[in-house]
Amino acid sequence: MVKRSVSLDATFHALADPTRRQIYSRLVRSEASVLEIARPFRMSLPAVSKHLGVLRRAGLITLRQRGRTRYCRAVDAPLAEATQWINEQRQFWENQLASLKEFLESNEEKGQEQKS
Repeated sequence: MVKRSVSLDATFHALADPTRRQIYSRLVRSEASVLEIARPFRMSLPAVSKHLGVLRRAGLITLRQRGRTRYCRAVDAPLAEATQWINEQRQFWENQLASLKEFLESNEEKGQEQKS
């Protein structure tokens, strides 16, 4: 559970930044060089590299080097884990709300019976 929490924290931290979300979305489509990734952003190459470092440490991307060019590729496992966690939370809260609705409807029916 602790390992899952650490990896989820890293995933959510990495994706909390809009620039990193854009980078990850780009890499989901296909592998790209660091220069290709940096092109649409108005920031320095070192700033883009820092964003890539956060994504890499979270396990969301891998880097490989061919010659002098570094290429990045998206990894889906951390996102799948985050999706599973979100679905578990959604299911929990849907169950809680269904129970609350049932409780309120039951009390409303009891109130109606007492008025009669």
